[in-house]
Amino acid sequence: MTSATAMEISVDDPLRLDVRGLLQEHLADMYATSPPESVHALDAHALAVPGVTFWTLREEGALLGCGALKEIDPAHAEIKSMRTATAARRRGVAARLLDHLLAEARSRGYERISLETGSEDFFAPARALYASRGFSVCGPFEGYAEDPNSVFMTLELQPQRRA
Repeated sequence: MTSATAMEISVDDPLRLDVRGLLQEHLADMYATSPPESVHALDAHALAVPGVTFWTLREEGALLGCGALKEIDPAHAEIKSMRTATAARRRGVAARLLDHLLAEARSRGYERISLETGSEDFFAPARALYASRGFSVCGPFEGYAEDPNSVFMTLELQPQRRA
């Protein structure tokens, strides 16, 4: 009997070759589904800056997905670059990554976590996942502007500060 392999989430370098490929796929989909002025996804270099922590989910070394937290201020963070590799869809990758990001945000003491996603049908599964974790639609935050192609969502957190 073969045991199931574990999916592991760890802080990673967005400039790694396989990660850059996944992020390029992500950006290509964003530009294919939204007007350029409505694409707010970050490229690998923009994710490799102070104030952004980037994670990947891997199984036996294979990259299945990624996500990041960008600190807006000490009480507020933004989820960036949530992406599941095409071959790994429908395996719970996005849910695992989102739960990890939420736990990390709580442990850092953030009081609120927000995100921007698309309004097109392509983004419906993402919006449903966020809603399933308690996110609700809100107005633009941190430099965003009203945009019919964007949906802004936020979640008030109960921080669990580390001792």
